[in-house]
Amino acid sequence: MAEDHLMTTLPYVFVCIFTFDALASDFCFWRISMVERIKQLGRRTFSPLKIRNYRLYFVGQAISLSGTWMQTIAQSWLVLRITGSGTALGLITALQFLPILLFGAWGGLVADRFPKRKLLYFTQSAAGMLALTLGVLVATGTAQLWMVGMLAFGLGLVNAIDNPTRQTFIIEMVEQEHFPKAVSLNATQGNLSRVIGPAIGGTLIATVGIAACFIINSVSYIAVLVALRLMRQDELSTPPPVERARGQLREGFRYIAATPLVRDTLVMMAIVGMLSYEFVVILPLLAEFTFHAGASGYAGLMSAMGAGSIAGGLYTAQRRTRSPRMLVSAALLFGIVMLAVAIAPTYAAALVLMALVGFFSINFLSLGNVLLQLGSDPVMRGRVMALWAVAFLGSTPVGGPIIGWIGEYAGPRWGIAVGGFAALAAAGLGAMRFRKDKAEILPE
Repeated sequence: MAEDHLMTTLPYVFVCIFTFDALASDFCFWRISMVERIKQLGRRTFSPLKIRNYRLYFVGQAISLSGTWMQTIAQSWLVLRITGSGTALGLITALQFLPILLFGAWGGLVADRFPKRKLLYFTQSAAGMLALTLGVLVATGTAQLWMVGMLAFGLGLVNAIDNPTRQTFIIEMVEQEHFPKAVSLNATQGNLSRVIGPAIGGTLIATVGIAACFIINSVSYIAVLVALRLMRQDELSTPPPVERARGQLREGFRYIAATPLVRDTLVMMAIVGMLSYEFVVILPLLAEFTFHAGASGYAGLMSAMGAGSIAGGLYTAQRRTRSPRMLVSAALLFGIVMLAVAIAPTYAAALVLMALVGFFSINFLSLGNVLLQLGSDPVMRGRVMALWAVAFLGSTPVGGPIIGWIGEYAGPRWGIAVGGFAALAAAGLGAMRFRKDKAEILPE
């Protein structure tokens, strides 16, 4: 009986063993396949970091930008402490970006005419000195609103040259096949700094005071200067500088007007930059007056947005294709989540939604940057990216006071909502224009 039972059971045992072995093999294959796919994804996303010059630049910028975001929240909180006014906060923010609006095109021409590495030595040093000056004024208790405004305006003058120079310097460090990923990685590390900087800044404001944020930021610029010094000049693909000639600014404007992809992308950037991307103005008001969360609450909202931006930047970096239609989709989703933030019932819900705002905003910015640089003539690239800065940052002098006024008198939620509707309007305009222009996907 036992032998009969054993003979009857053995086939089932063997079936179970073979089935288990097959499932185990499939699982191992799946696991190895997944690991391999993750490795391939990582290699594709982070491939620009294999390039020494770009790696140095990446690390230096990560340190410096963390300090910049510390200064950003400290400056906003300083203005609120002095005035308690959202309108005043919007005006100071406008002063910081007004030079980009007025002189941004000229700054792009400077970026085309002079070696970008040398220009960055100058701009980064100047920005560090301005931060140190503001820190000393705050530490000594002599800082007044007009002083903050003057130093903000001075930083704007520096950024009018620094922005197009930094944007176009990337393509000199990496080959064109790595360029879209390098742009996305640059945006990602900038938003990682947005997580780190506000978190440290909020802690410093609550413990040792506002002045420390400005002083530490001034020191952080040394990292960029060291990185520039360590770069190998012979590994940079430096194009010949544009010779001085009459009418070069007009030539740039004519080129943009005659290039539909560049022109329409810049218009979308201007709409979003003017009304949607006024977070430095509206988030302090949202944290203070809507959720009553103070400086740490403002830092938390900025950090949540930065965390989402990191994920969005890495997602954008690994994309194989990039097209104007993707830019439209990013603007659409950006607008939707901003409207969701406007009706968020609690601070915790706003934190989660701000992470989504960061994700889609960085998609929009990275895609727009890549489309503009790869879609423009190399000799015009500095002027194109200068007008990108004018469209995206230089529009703040118009939008900052408007959003600040809305936030103060209609409520911070309405300030966020206006930004959401502006992003939706940009998406609608892009959908119409790019369909008419029949823009093609730009290859990686």
